[in-house]
Amino acid sequence: MNQERLDKQIEFIREIDKEKLIGRQTYLADASRKENDAEHAWHMAIMTVLLSEYANEKIDVLKTITMLLIHDLVEIDAGDTYAYDEEGKKTQKEREQKGADRIFGMLPEDQGAYLRGLWEEFEAQQTPEAKFARTMDNFQPVILNDASKGKSWAEKGVHLSQILKRNEKTGEGSEELWKYSYENLIRPNVEKGNIKEG
Repeated sequence: MNQERLDKQIEFIREIDKEKLIGRQTYLADASRKENDAEHAWHMAIMTVLLSEYANEKIDVLKTITMLLIHDLVEIDAGDTYAYDEEGKKTQKEREQKGADRIFGMLPEDQGAYLRGLWEEFEAQQTPEAKFARTMDNFQPVILNDASKGKSWAEKGVHLSQILKRNEKTGEGSEELWKYSYENLIRPNVEKGNIKEG
């Protein structure tokens, strides 16, 4: 056994427990509280197992799940940037790059490089896995926003145009899931007044 390697892996495992402390803006389905990053990642991982059949292209499911489980770890340092926070988005990339350097740098070199590579692949949105992972990342909060009767959308005064802009690439991972999301979850919330027109 390589003690130094295992020590680094355990240190990383301890460090990423902090993801449970990173709050998001999306409420749980019962609207009792907002979810955290770790809950978000877990939810998307299971969604990928269940919904991968709807991907536009064949995907490596385990690779996609791994990508989703690690893609927000950088927020331990960078914090969560709300989807419609235009000011926060200006510094998001720089903050997240620094977080990636530190957090993935804690691991043994081979594992750190692998996870950093997956994180960069997710960010680049070029591969079938990254595109489907982005679909999950956009679809999951829509499911919860709808389940919580549009609570977060209504509180933040979100407009349909903002949701459409955020989801402009959601269909690249799955046209079927984007169509379902728009027709069954987003549009009805516009009609109910939870999402503002325009």
